[in-house]
Amino acid sequence: MAQIDDLPPLREVIAEHGLDARKSLGQNFLLDLNLTSRIARSAGDLSDCTVIEVGPGPGGLTRALLAAGAKKVIAIEKDTRCLPALAQISEHYNGKLEVIEGDALKYNPAELADGPIKIIANLPYNVGTQLLLGWLTTEEWPPFWSSLTLMFQKEVGQRIVAQTGDKAYGRLGVLANWRCHTDILFDLNPKAFTPPPKVTSAVVQLHPREKPLDCPLKALERVTAHAFGQRRKMLRASLKGLKPDAETRIEAAGLRPTARAEEIDVAGFVALAHAFDKD
Repeated sequence: MAQIDDLPPLREVIAEHGLDARKSLGQNFLLDLNLTSRIARSAGDLSDCTVIEVGPGPGGLTRALLAAGAKKVIAIEKDTRCLPALAQISEHYNGKLEVIEGDALKYNPAELADGPIKIIANLPYNVGTQLLLGWLTTEEWPPFWSSLTLMFQKEVGQRIVAQTGDKAYGRLGVLANWRCHTDILFDLNPKAFTPPPKVTSAVVQLHPREKPLDCPLKALERVTAHAFGQRRKMLRASLKGLKPDAETRIEAAGLRPTARAEEIDVAGFVALAHAFDKD
């Protein structure tokens, strides 16, 4: 197993601080420093940016980010048991690590740092999608972050990158691919984690499109929520709860009222958002 710094192995850190992973916090600790280093490298050059990390736990990915030359890492950790272990990392790396104790859902990363920001994290399973949606639906675009390199359950990763016709295609894929270029970089075996989750994980990377299609964001969120909330229904049925003249608006968007959500590409949903945003 890789030795990336002079700090103790992660298993020793976990034992010393009694850091058993807790299901209630969505924790699955990644202990293989070969893999954490691979994640850090996949995010590109970190020397000129601040990295925001959510849910660092005992600090395996945190150490890899700092060893890879990150200018600064700001880690948001809800579990107070992890703070002493993270304090040791901060001391070892001469204060390049800043730890914020709290719930990441309550923080706006844009307010935590100036200059280029990359978000790199093994996200807690129970809040990962919610956090991603928050970063995707920021009003300002291009956003405050230059890239997202995030670990999810593989099923969620497939939903993020899904395109029209893919089995996993849905609301998350529309929102992600409207504003970003998305890729699954690699999978991670459950055995790499403590405790091993029941599913394979995947590292997903998103880069913001400089000029995504012009679209009213709130209308897109409403249209996709209704369309995929009843995905087996035709659009004229799934969208009728939005406007009484739904069928006319669907036709105005250049789409068939008898089409289903899974058949509509991102550009089609953008057209629907414009059509349903009008009075």
